[in-house]
Amino acid sequence: MEVIFALIGLVIGLAIGAFGLNYYQSSRGRSHRQLAEQEAQKLLEEAKEQAQQTIYEAERKAKQRLDEAETSITRRRRDLDREEERLQRRREDLDRRFERLEQRERNQNKRQSRLDKQENELKKKEEEKLEELQRIASMTVDEAREELLATVEKEARMDMARIIRQVEAEAREEADTRARDIIALAIQRLSSEHVSEISVSVVPLPSDDMKGRIIGRNGRNIRSFELATGVDVIVDDTPEAVTISSFDPVRREVAKRAMTKLVTDGRIHPARIEKLVEDAQAEVEQIIRDEGERAAYETGVHGLHPEILKLLGRLRFRTSYGQNQHAHSIETAHIAGMIAAELGADVNIAKAGGLLHDIGKAIDHEVEGTHAIIGAEFCKRYGVHPKIVNCIASHHHEVEQECVEAYIVEAADAISGARPGARRESLETYIRRVKTLEEIANGFDGVEQSYALQAGREVRILVRPEVVDDFEALKLARDIAKQIEESMQYPGQIKVHVIRETRAVEYAK
Repeated sequence: MEVIFALIGLVIGLAIGAFGLNYYQSSRGRSHRQLAEQEAQKLLEEAKEQAQQTIYEAERKAKQRLDEAETSITRRRRDLDREEERLQRRREDLDRRFERLEQRERNQNKRQSRLDKQENELKKKEEEKLEELQRIASMTVDEAREELLATVEKEARMDMARIIRQVEAEAREEADTRARDIIALAIQRLSSEHVSEISVSVVPLPSDDMKGRIIGRNGRNIRSFELATGVDVIVDDTPEAVTISSFDPVRREVAKRAMTKLVTDGRIHPARIEKLVEDAQAEVEQIIRDEGERAAYETGVHGLHPEILKLLGRLRFRTSYGQNQHAHSIETAHIAGMIAAELGADVNIAKAGGLLHDIGKAIDHEVEGTHAIIGAEFCKRYGVHPKIVNCIASHHHEVEQECVEAYIVEAADAISGARPGARRESLETYIRRVKTLEEIANGFDGVEQSYALQAGREVRILVRPEVVDDFEALKLARDIAKQIEESMQYPGQIKVHVIRETRAVEYAK
């Protein structure tokens, strides 16, 4: 029983406790809700104030932009109004011009109508006169025209041939006299030596035993020498001598000096060969610089770039038709300077052009192109005067000659190369040149025979007199000379001699 009462008391106590707990939690929740509502109300009021502030700022900025847009539109409207006024004035001006053009066109049409009418009247009168002339002369217009043209042509050709011969004779006499004086004066003031070099050099040996030492065991010495110098060493049956062959004259000179030192020293092995080749290269480079400076000093040409002087010195080892190009350049510079002084041209330009005119020959085997163009481009790269560059580029007529000094340099080059003994050519080249001369002459109409004379310095041409008259003979000589100039390379000049001979034969019985 007591246990039952205890359980009942426990249940009642638990119920009272649960009720109290529930009451406590309910009262606490109401308090929190009130606080949350107050906080929410406060946040709502702040949000409304912020929204009103944002709306106010947006309205203010919109109003400001609207004012700016209205200002821009007003300014644009004023610009459009001014442009419209300008276009209106332009339109009115064009309308006035158009009216004037129409008026001018109407006047022109009236004038043209009057001219057409006058022309028709003149044609009518001319036809009447022509009919009257045909009736009187008993000839048609075409017949009269042909007869008149034939007579005029015959007289004109005779007069032209006579005048051409007279003018050419006078000009040739005066020009020959003047040119002979200038050239004779230039040549007699200058003398130069002639050299004869080819593409091989010969190194003398003290004895034939030295040939075996040059070749070395299994040919190692000669292979090392050829590899270091880039030349061909020819050891043949020539007593006490070896031959060095190379297309590059500088390389051949280096090899010749190195071989001479090896033979003198006697110690021939690959290491010694390399050392002496280096010494010879340095020695030749110094000679090249000295020769370039000497050429500039002798001719009085100053201010040249060191690279140009170096290239000029390389011509010391370059020959053309047996003529040393270094000496030829110096000689050409002197002759050009003398001729320029006689003619009143620029002596400095003429001397520099003569000195540098063949400078491209120092590198023509290394660069594509003719030596004149190569030399001109090289000098232009180092700031040489344009007139001097033109003298270099035009001395073989590959470009137009733009100054009188260019003609002087060409003449000086021809004088230096064409003087007796200056150059020589091989038999094969000579035969080919003579044959080409005769072929060019025989290729023209009316030529009966042609002969190359005086070692190719003159070509004598016999023409058929029934085909070629006196005037045609003069023209034929000029055409053949021009064809030779355009198709052949030769030193000096070639005389073209055209002979027209008419023979009359009759027998007395």
